[in-house]
Amino acid sequence: MPAIINQKIKIAVASGKGGTGKTLISTNLFHTLTQLDETVLLVDCDAEEPDDLLFFKEALGVPFDRHYGGKEQYEVKQRVPVIDQSNCIYCGKCRDYCSYNAIFLLEGIKTIRVIEDLCHGCGACSYACQSDAITTKERSLGVISRFITGDNSSIIEARGKVGVYSPVPVIKTAIKAAGEDGIVILDSPPGTSCPFIQTVATADFVILVTEPTPFGLSDLKQSVETLKTLNKSYGVIINRAGMGDDKVYSYLIQEQIPLLMEIPFDREIASLYSKGELLVKHKPQWRALFMEMYKTIYSKHKYGNSSNQR
Repeated sequence: MPAIINQKIKIAVASGKGGTGKTLISTNLFHTLTQLDETVLLVDCDAEEPDDLLFFKEALGVPFDRHYGGKEQYEVKQRVPVIDQSNCIYCGKCRDYCSYNAIFLLEGIKTIRVIEDLCHGCGACSYACQSDAITTKERSLGVISRFITGDNSSIIEARGKVGVYSPVPVIKTAIKAAGEDGIVILDSPPGTSCPFIQTVATADFVILVTEPTPFGLSDLKQSVETLKTLNKSYGVIINRAGMGDDKVYSYLIQEQIPLLMEIPFDREIASLYSKGELLVKHKPQWRALFMEMYKTIYSKHKYGNSSNQR
């Protein structure tokens, strides 16, 4: 492959279920790529349970630029409606305009409430109200934080506030804060719901992490079907290879999906991970494997030879 400089790519690391090794891949790939003379960012998009920083104990919190408040933490907020019941005529238009069922109304006893956890801040209720009964207030959804791990490498963590219905606005803000330059790795939330879609939608390539079990195969199939709908390039890493059966391998062959890497079912690897240690630091041979995988992915992105785009 030709030498590559000034690399620019977004790679999402995702899985259809939790516990497959998504964070293992994200953190070790990130650390490996910091060897390159490039800007490398890791965005922890699992806002409900971010844990990438556990593997980078030397990371130092640093401020964002002025666009994000110039602080180490940027609070993600959303405007939610406040209903003045002295002006409300209980017509129900605000409730009818709300697509998220965030307004509760009992017309008979003239009771109306905003269910803030369901509100998406779209403003439809304010538009619908004809009696000037609705104003808005700010509500905190979570924070994003920035940490430096090296001269050209940093981590952005999305952390949703406990009890917030959807982490999507926090994830979107974290991805936007990463910018468009350099190599960006997005550690996606598990599953195939809205947080997953919001993360992979911005990626140039998606690494799907699975395990060779019936549950792993079932969730992999759901992830693949979602990525087909989004027209994304993707490949698969099989973690804990050697356990389970070979049905995942048969599925990859049948669907012509690239197998990017296999990580064996190994006690030492599991032990390192449980201690918050990076595999590529303790087993240097894996560093070369992660780098080779990245070069393959970058080549597919840069030169348009992805085999799973049909």
